[in-house]
Amino acid sequence: MNETSTHSFDTFDSDEAKWAAVVARDAAADDAFVYAVRTTGIYCRPTCPSRRPRRENAEFHADAATAERAGYRPCQRCRPQELPLAQRHAQSVARACRLIEASDELPTLDILAQDAGLSRFHFHRVFKSVTGLTPKAYAVACRAERARQALAQRETVTEAIYEAGFNSSGRFYAGSNLMLGMTPKRYRSGGKGMEIHFALGESSLGNILVATSEKGICAISLGSDPEQLLQEFQGRFANANLVPGGKDFDAWVAQVVGFVEAPGIGLSLPLDIRGTAFQQRVWQALTEIPVGTTISYAELAQRIGSPKSVRAVARACASNTIALAIPCHRVVRSDGALSGYRWGVERKRTLLEREAALADAAMLQHE
Repeated sequence: MNETSTHSFDTFDSDEAKWAAVVARDAAADDAFVYAVRTTGIYCRPTCPSRRPRRENAEFHADAATAERAGYRPCQRCRPQELPLAQRHAQSVARACRLIEASDELPTLDILAQDAGLSRFHFHRVFKSVTGLTPKAYAVACRAERARQALAQRETVTEAIYEAGFNSSGRFYAGSNLMLGMTPKRYRSGGKGMEIHFALGESSLGNILVATSEKGICAISLGSDPEQLLQEFQGRFANANLVPGGKDFDAWVAQVVGFVEAPGIGLSLPLDIRGTAFQQRVWQALTEIPVGTTISYAELAQRIGSPKSVRAVARACASNTIALAIPCHRVVRSDGALSGYRWGVERKRTLLEREAALADAAMLQHE
C-alpha cells in the first residue's frame, strides 16, 4: 500500500466538485481553492465552520489573493488568507523546538505557549501531536544530546555537566541513566563494563540478531550472514561486556521472531532507544505509522514539524538499529518507490507486502 495521495487544484476541476468539497468540508480542498459569498462579501476556506451559503450565492477562486482582487474580504473564523492550521501549528512547534534547543533551562510552558499564541493546554497538546514528545521530554532529549557531546569533548565529567547546561551535578546524575542509558563515567569509557545479552536466530527474512541492555531491546538486526551480523554488533558495542543469551533470553528472541512473521501482533517488550533529540522525534513518529500503511519522507518531516528536514529525516531512518519495532521500513519515496533500507530493499518489500496483506485481511473481517 502506498502513501495517501494528495489532492491538487485539478482534482476540483469543476464548480460542482468544489461545491461538493465545501458541503463535505473536505480538508484536502483547503490548499486548492477558496469560496466567496456574494451576499456577504466574505471568502472562506472549504472547511470553514461557518454556516454554508446558498449554492447560487457561492463562487470560487484559486486563492485568497484572487478573491481579494475580486473585492471580497477574509472570514474572521477560518482566516483563509493565512497558512492552513496544520502548517501554522507546525511552524509554532518548530519555533518552540528552536527556543528549547537554544536555552540552558527549559522555558516555562507559559512562555512557549505565549510565543505560539496558544493557551498552555492547547500548546501542550499541539506540541505532543506534532513531535510525539511533550515539551519537557523534548527538552530532556536536547539536554541529553548536549551531555553526550560535552562528555566526549571535555576532560572531566564536571566540566561536561556545566557545558551541557546543568546548574548542579546532583541534577545531572539524577537524570543520567535516563539521558545516557548508563552512568556518565561508563559513557565516557564507551560503555565499558556495560552488560549486553544477545542471541542469533532465524526467520523468514533470514538471520536475526536480538540484543538487550538492562533497559530493554537495544538492537534487532536482519541479514543473510550471521557472522556479519555478529561482527557489526560487536563493533557497535566494542567496549561493552557482550554475553550470549541463555534459556531465559530465548523467550525474548522467540517473541521478536514471532513479531517478524506477524507484525500485527505487536511487540510488548521494552526498548532501549538512544539517539539525538531529532532522531527520537523521527523514531517516535515512525512507531505511530499503522501496520499496512506507508508515508513519504516528506510527510514524515511534516509530522515532526520540520518540513524542510527531509534529508535529515532520511538519515534518522537509516540510523535506526531496532528493525521492525521502530518501523522505518514504512517510509517510502514521494513517488511510492522503495528507497534504501538498512537491512536490504528486498526485505523492505517483503515486509510491506506482508503488512498490506494483514491490513487487507483485517478490513475484510470488519466488512
